[in-house]
Amino acid sequence: MKKHFRFHLTLTLFCLLLSALPALAGPGVLELRIPCRVGDPAHALMPDGTSVPIGTVRMVPVKTNWPAYTASKWGEPGTVCASAVNAVHMLVNVEKGRGRILSVVPSVTVAPAAAPGAFFALSGPAGTAFFGGLAPMTGSPVWIEAPDGSRRPLDGTPREGETLVIRTALPNRPDTWMTDIENRPGGRVTAWTKAGPRTVARVVRPIGGVGRFGGTEFQRVGRIRASHTGVIDIATSPRGEVGGIQIMPLVHALSSKEMANAWKLTQWMVLAPLPGHPMLEGSAPLFKGTLVPGTQLDDRLADLWSTYGRRPLILCRRDGGPWTKLPSVSGRQDDALRDVTHLRIYHPFWEEPQKGGD
Repeated sequence: MKKHFRFHLTLTLFCLLLSALPALAGPGVLELRIPCRVGDPAHALMPDGTSVPIGTVRMVPVKTNWPAYTASKWGEPGTVCASAVNAVHMLVNVEKGRGRILSVVPSVTVAPAAAPGAFFALSGPAGTAFFGGLAPMTGSPVWIEAPDGSRRPLDGTPREGETLVIRTALPNRPDTWMTDIENRPGGRVTAWTKAGPRTVARVVRPIGGVGRFGGTEFQRVGRIRASHTGVIDIATSPRGEVGGIQIMPLVHALSSKEMANAWKLTQWMVLAPLPGHPMLEGSAPLFKGTLVPGTQLDDRLADLWSTYGRRPLILCRRDGGPWTKLPSVSGRQDDALRDVTHLRIYHPFWEEPQKGGD
């Protein structure tokens, strides 16, 4: 009896020890580590425990940014609130209805939301590594790690010698595989989930054209340029050219001054929650969770499935025809997508679909 008790006590303590480890390995789990010291290498700790370089620190923050862009306030303090090819923003807290953020940007890029002095700069091109295949998804928890290994939730600017740590994960088999959008007023937004299709929103204002959204020059056609608590930005132009569309929730479109053009121009799609349902801002499956910029150029992850699966894809139907790639359109063209009747967003995954007999 005593041996039996000791065995279970030992097992319980072992499990508790494992759960307390700061770097949690497992399928689809990444730990992104950025030291607060210029010249030090940043790296990603992969699910199998290997370390992958994600750039060298070229600049460290000396302050946080307040007031930040409007949609940051719909994130959760201490987590990633935006993931893009040219910036990752993390919410420190919300003060007087506006978010206070800390950012990470590539050393050569354009990222207006990242205020001077309030960001880490990493070497390497935009749209790759930390800003591509290894980008954290929104809602990922963020810590500051002291030299002795102790951690505290993100509470401001790390001090020299400390490390910014982001733990991000994509489920092996995500709850939402893809989302279909009927591009018309009142059109259904259908999430295809493990439990079957379900309507999650309705279209208030459909998309009709393409606009000059900054950062799309660092992404490819039909891929995610940025994903945050109030916007999905999709590139329609080839890398090196500017052009894209944006999908946003209703409250953001109504209440944010910077979104006034969404009701005048054709480059924005506005979605509304279902009657009696909570607001869409900062909620899954579209404005929190799995959408990340994804792999491109030379990004290589653990295997074939993770490399290509962790890359959201957007398709369309034109005049109700078969699913096809988004047309390649650059610059501002107000009527370029008038014939698009449906959009489909494939959410990323980590392992081979149906692996293990699921």
